[in-house]
Formats: sequence, structure tokens, C-alpha cells
Amino acid sequence: MAGRINDDDVKAVRDAVPIDAVVSEYLQLRNAGGGNLKGLCPFHDEKSPSFQVSPSKGFYHCFGCQAGGDTLDFIMKIDHLSFSEAVERLAGQAGITLRYEEGGYTAGTSGRGERIRLVEAHKAAALFYAEQLGGAEAEIGRRFLAERGFDQAAAEHFGVGYSPAGWDHLTRFLRGKGFTDKELVTSGLAQDSRSGKPIDRFRGRLMWPIRDISGEVVGFGARRLRDDDNGPKYLNTPETAIYKKSQVLYGIDLAKKEIAKTSRAVVVEGYTDVMACHMAGVTTAIATCGTAFGGDHIKILRRLLMDNATAEVIFTFDGDAAGQKAALRAFEDDQKFAAETSITIAPDGMDPCDLRLAQGDAAVSGLVESRTPLFEFALRHIVSRHNLENPAGRAAALDEAAPIVANIKNIAIQHESAVQLAGMLGIRDEQFVVKRVAQLARWARERGNQPQQQGRGGNRSLESAPSAPAAVPGGPALNLRSPAHRTERELLKLALQRPALVSPAFDAYGIDEFTAPPYAAVRQAIQDAGGAAQDTDDYLIRVREAAPNDTVRALVTELAVEAIHAKTVDEVYAGVQLVQVRLRAVDRRVHEVQGTMSRLGPQAPPEQHAAVQEELWVLQQYGRRLRNRGAEGL
Repeated sequence: MAGRINDDDVKAVRDAVPIDAVVSEYLQLRNAGGGNLKGLCPFHDEKSPSFQVSPSKGFYHCFGCQAGGDTLDFIMKIDHLSFSEAVERLAGQAGITLRYEEGGYTAGTSGRGERIRLVEAHKAAALFYAEQLGGAEAEIGRRFLAERGFDQAAAEHFGVGYSPAGWDHLTRFLRGKGFTDKELVTSGLAQDSRSGKPIDRFRGRLMWPIRDISGEVVGFGARRLRDDDNGPKYLNTPETAIYKKSQVLYGIDLAKKEIAKTSRAVVVEGYTDVMACHMAGVTTAIATCGTAFGGDHIKILRRLLMDNATAEVIFTFDGDAAGQKAALRAFEDDQKFAAETSITIAPDGMDPCDLRLAQGDAAVSGLVESRTPLFEFALRHIVSRHNLENPAGRAAALDEAAPIVANIKNIAIQHESAVQLAGMLGIRDEQFVVKRVAQLARWARERGNQPQQQGRGGNRSLESAPSAPAAVPGGPALNLRSPAHRTERELLKLALQRPALVSPAFDAYGIDEFTAPPYAAVRQAIQDAGGAAQDTDDYLIRVREAAPNDTVRALVTELAVEAIHAKTVDEVYAGVQLVQVRLRAVDRRVHEVQGTMSRLGPQAPPEQHAAVQEELWVLQQYGRRLRNRGAEGL
């Protein structure tokens, strides 16, 4: 085994890769104020952003699901990596050579995580296939691309390659790179033969590397080129630890920035369609990989589109029966988007690739602009199945279409669509249809399906305030309406985010001065980490490591990321929080001492009375000083 990664190298990796740069590879981030960024949480489904990133602290925290941590924690959670795999992934991006405690520097493979090894194998395979495209055997592949309007530059831009027709060309190449037969089979790049020896899975085919949203090659799509190839027209990588076809979108690595920038995504049906769109200037085009567009794909897009009133997802489908069916299936998920969904169908059943060949780049961009709202398309499809020449047919069409309109949660669009439906049906009394739709919507709400306030076309809820953090096991839940708890929270945020403003006074505060058990646990963790005065680069890391359990650790991260509730965060504001926490502690102690005096009674020894009286006098004088002088009285 390569052993444990050197601690200094782990720190170097944390410092070398900014957390906002890593997170923004997976979701769109926007300014949240106070130097923080926000976005839709990638770890749970939400419609308004409660996920925050603090670039200055190197932490993230979701106020919805309580997920949080540093850059390594994020990579571990989102890509399902072990700690060492996450360190190795980021080290590779930063160009840092890692040292291992046992065996010194290593370039070997025995200590590398399986997932990292599979990604490295795919990266090497992609380079191998791309190089093969220039060979004599691959002339058929180059001709295929040229016939569809793609030159060498286009092939290089998308990393298109060619898999040689022999049995084990890639297998032998990757063995030479140090990969084992087991790794090749596990990766899906090779498969066991009848002889028991691995052979290439892809042979004699045009190859498209499929990358995840971070840009890592996780699989391949392979297109049949020869008539004697008895396999399917398209052959994709099988499900592996790094490739789940329901969770990847072809072209997302190239399209994600433009999708986030323009708040628009164009969903096409194949690899060449994605290429054609991008070549025509529609650089937000993406495609599924051998599966229908589904819930996991929606989650990927929603993180990029965020809760934007102008966000839009445009589907392009063939005009045939299969394309119509796919469009209606997409409509079933319409309300899951925080975006308006539209559909566009090319003339004569052409896909974007065919359209670009026949009519040029402008026709492709024009196709996207000629979109129709998806719910309108669905309504017209439903209406077309009924005979509108007689009252019974119109009534049947209304019965089937009205519930769809009622399900539109934006009230304004619902009303507009009801009027539109009346026109489709040829019903002159628009209000009859409007009332019918409103009645159905009201019944749905009464059954418990109360819609949230909506945006332009999808499920958009009002942005909610951060939820209260969980209490430590066995302790009471926090009450953020309590003035004492609110002040303790502010002071802890200052101690974690701006320790210089509260030091050295904060380190003299007792654990019992924090009345909420979760906050007392955080105070203890700060003390165990050396105190707030020890404000070094790894200060927050040490506090998190000192936390007794994951619950307290999550609260530390939350407090380190949450915005401080002050327009100006300075010594004056910090002093107010210090005084308020201390003053409440003094007042509590005054009440305790007064209770002790009452219990002593006249029979108690005089010296005991005197000691208690003196303590009470000292506390009262200290309290007056704090009230009169503020932080100067601490």
C-alpha cells in the first residue's frame, strides 16, 4: 500500500484549489453578500438556493440539508470518493506530487482509489482513441464525420476518436500504462472473452468521450461504421462506478458555462446533434446518453439554471411518432423544472445535424428560436385526438386537457393557458373554461397539493431563510427567537470568521456562558483547537477536527459560512456581542447568588453570609461597568 498521504501535502492541496472554483464546476454560483456565494444545493432537491460557499474560509454549507465542509469534503460527497481519492483528484488538477508516509514518493497504483484509477484509465483511453482517428484504418470514421459537416478541428474540439478493429489494441496499450486486467474490465473498457482474457469492448467504431460536469471522461459512446458489424448502431459504456447513464449529459462540460450565463439549455437527441448545434453557435446544447431525459438530468440542469425568472429548457425532437412520444414524456417532468420548457421540431423530420447540412448554421439557430411552450404542444396533441366538430368531442377534449392546465402552478400562466385552450377547442365562452380550470386547481390544493408561489413557468418558491441548525445529540433544539441564542450565535460566527475582532477576550469566556448546548459544544471545540487567538491558516480546519461528532462539526461549518448580521463588521459590533453574552452570564449568576442568600437564612454563619454578599456586590459592580462602558468594561 502507498500509505497515508503526508499532512503537509493535504494542506497544500486544500490551499491550492479554491473552493469556489471547484464548486462552480458542478453548479452556478451567485453573489450572496458578505463575500459569500450561493447556489442550488447539489445534495438535495430544492427550488431556491440555500447552499452557500465562503471562498475566504474555504468552506461550504447548505442551510437546507446541513451538508457542509471544505473543498475535500465537497469532492468526496459529490463524486463519492474516499478522502485519499479526493486529495489525489485535486492534487492532479493542481499539479502537486503527493508524498505517502510509508514508501515515500510514489508513482505506483497500489494505493490509488478505484474511482481515481477508472477515471485515469478513461482519460488514457480517450487520448488513445483520438490519436487513432488519424490512422489509415480510421479513414471510414473521418469520412463519416466529413459527410456530416465536421472537420478535424470539430473532432478535436469534442475529442472524437476511433477504436481499432482488432481484439485488444486498447487493452494492450492500457496494460503498458500500468493498468491491470481487472481494472480494465471494471472500467467497461474491456470485457472478458471466451478464453478468459480481456478484449476491447469497442472495436472498429467512431468514439465520443462522455464527460461528467467536471470534465472527467467517465464513458464512451461508440458508433457503428461497417456493415459487417453486427452490434447495435450505438454502443455505450456499461454502468460502472463512474458512469451512470441516467446521471450524465453529453456535452455538459462544454455547455455548462454558457447554460449558466444565458439561463438556457437546449436538449437534443444525439452526439452529432450536439456537435452540429455547437458548430452553429448554439453552445448550450446537450444530449442524454442512451436513455430518456429524466429526473437526475433535471437536477443537473437546475443547478446550472438556478431560480431564474428567464430560465428555459428547449427540447428538440424528431417529428415522427417516436419524437412526439419523447416530447410528451418530457412534458410529464415539466413541473419539476425551475424553468420554462419549450419544444422545437425541425421541418421534414430532420434533426439538427441534418438541418445544418441542408440549410446551414443559421437554420439551426433559427430552429431553436422557433420554439413552442411544451405545455402548449402537449395540449394540442391531446386536442388533436378528439372530434371537435360536435359538443361531445369538445367536452371530452376539455375533460382531458383541463387538468393539465390546472396543474400549471403559476396563476397568471394558468389563466392565459385556459383562455388558449378555449380557443383550441372552439369554445366561445372563455370564462367557462377558465372557471373549470380554476375549480380543478382549487380541488388539487384542497387535497394537499398547495402550490408554492411561482415564477415565469415552473416550480419557483420564495427564497426561504436558513433553517435552524440541529442540536447536539441529547440537547434541546436551538431557539433562534431567543435573544440570548441569537447573540451567542453571532459571537461564535465572529470567533470563527473574524477571530481577531474578538480576541483575546473571547478565549477567556467559559463554556457555561453559552446557554445553548450546541453553541457550548462549538465553544469547547474552539478551546480544544487552541482558541480564537490562534488565528492561523488552518484555524477552521483544527476547530472542525476538534469537534466531538459530525453534528457539532456541521454546526462549526455552518457558523463559519453564515453571513454575520451587520452592515459593518468591526470592533464596535464585535464588542457589543461580547458584552451581551457576558452580561447575560453575569445576570444569571446574580440571580443564582441572590437565591443562595435567600436559602441561607439568619441561622447561617456570618462569614458565609459575608462571602456570598461580597460575591453579589462584585457581580453587580461588574454588571454596571459592562452596561456603562461596554467592551471597555470587560
